[in-house]
Amino acid sequence: MDWYTVFWRQWCIFKRRFWKIFATSLVNPLLFLTVFGWGLGRHITIEGDSYLHFVVPGIISLTTMNVTFNSTAIPLNINRLYHRTYEEFIMAPITSHSVVLGEAAAGCLRGFFAAVVVLGLSFAFSARISLGPLFWVVLLLNSFLFSCLGIFAAMLINSHEDMNAFSSFVIVPMAFLSNTFFSTRDLPAAVNLLINALPLTHTSKALRALALQQAFPWESLLVLVFFAALFYWLAVRVSLKVE
Repeated sequence: MDWYTVFWRQWCIFKRRFWKIFATSLVNPLLFLTVFGWGLGRHITIEGDSYLHFVVPGIISLTTMNVTFNSTAIPLNINRLYHRTYEEFIMAPITSHSVVLGEAAAGCLRGFFAAVVVLGLSFAFSARISLGPLFWVVLLLNSFLFSCLGIFAAMLINSHEDMNAFSSFVIVPMAFLSNTFFSTRDLPAAVNLLINALPLTHTSKALRALALQQAFPWESLLVLVFFAALFYWLAVRVSLKVE
């Protein structure tokens, strides 16, 4: 239960800051839904459906990525470099696997909470979304892999300024290119190949297929499993070097 102790610490923080977290979780999805739902969604159809129905799964995948990455990478990086509280984990008789798993589980909790907020807003905007068990499995994989990526970045990067640069060069481009706001079908083959190498692309594809009751892309699920395992392994390896 070592990992659960790490998770419990983050759970206590989540409960203490619940309303602040809830308020901040509303802002970006509400802006996206207002602009792309009410603003553009009324006049555009894409892939034979309303743009609002098309964009909601992309907003969910984008929001869970941002929330899970930022909720693990930034606090852990600050705690390691400035507050020095990460040293408590190093001195405790627990493994790096337990630390990474506990932090990733906390990131998944924040990701699921953000997804529920977006879904509530989407229903308020009259979006049509079909939910099922596989929908939540994809969300879990997306939250887990970006939590592990956040841990990896927090352990690898040695300044808060460089953390912002990592977000600017990795997270922000992925947010806007990964099939979140537009279809990639008509893009050049080389660009499409590059976009399909990004994990968020496969999350958007899978969630959109499930939400709109289309044929599910099982290869996307395998890609997400691969990235989840890869980022978890990288996070553990970097944590071992820090110790």
